[in-house]
Amino acid sequence: MNRIYLLPLCLISTLLLSSWGFHAHKLINQMAVFTLPTALAGFYKHHVDYITEHAIDADKRCYVDTAESPRHFIDADKYGRQPFDTIPIHWTAAVDKFTERKLLAAGVLPWQINRSYRSLVNALAAKDLRRILRHSADIGHYLADAHVPLHTTSNYNGQQTNQVGIHAFWESRLPELFAGSYDFLVGRARYVETPVEEAWRIVRESYALVDSVLGIEGKLNNAYPTDRKYGYSERNRILIRTYSDAYSSAYHEALQGMVERRMRGAVLSIGSFWYSAWVDAGQPDLQNLTFKNGNIPDTLSMPTEGQEILGRSEWH
Repeated sequence: MNRIYLLPLCLISTLLLSSWGFHAHKLINQMAVFTLPTALAGFYKHHVDYITEHAIDADKRCYVDTAESPRHFIDADKYGRQPFDTIPIHWTAAVDKFTERKLLAAGVLPWQINRSYRSLVNALAAKDLRRILRHSADIGHYLADAHVPLHTTSNYNGQQTNQVGIHAFWESRLPELFAGSYDFLVGRARYVETPVEEAWRIVRESYALVDSVLGIEGKLNNAYPTDRKYGYSERNRILIRTYSDAYSSAYHEALQGMVERRMRGAVLSIGSFWYSAWVDAGQPDLQNLTFKNGNIPDTLSMPTEGQEILGRSEWH
């Protein structure tokens, strides 16, 4: 007889992990491959399984690397009412103005995107297959995170507005329920003239949606009794208390396509950054690349039960 164990709502995010959730991150990276022009598409399609599976490596590193967590967010509101008039977009200038310690405390997501981009350009120029795949997967993850409004605010899990749990609700629960109906034919990747400026543009766009993400759920919460807001779902023989299908559907409808638009935007951005990195690397021929000395990239293990994130957890 199979036993089914019950876990409370506060643990669902631990199972889904942070960011878009494993399912959504993998799907976004996978779909980005199909935005690429012919000259580059063959290479990425050949390695689409790796790009897809390793889309979640950056989240896994949060469990073993204390430096990883700040790379996934930026609390823009910590810089005042008009944060983007205050924060220099270039890292050196930002450090000079605020100190590295303050920047790390508030998150470094847009700067990390730019760092990962430069790493990918260098890997492509060197034709280092291991590094190309690693940095391609990683920049896909960070760009996807940048498209999530709750990755741009200090109220990242609704903890300041009595909405704890909204982080995983918006970016994990909703995509798991509804992404199967989304249209991921987003068009062709384009060349990004200035990656750091594009990273900041994405963050500004996400930040502008924060009030809607929180405000819409707040109004919906007031209209739903608790016994209709929550339900139970089974995951690996574990029964989890989570947001009900009805409440999820109502929130998803009230957002008027926001989740789909942000996922579509992430897909196109990732393809565009991959393509731009290849162009900036001199458009190297990537056919017939092999791992140097048979050095296949390591596969990070899944976090064990009870293992905690080193740094800020998106669900606490």
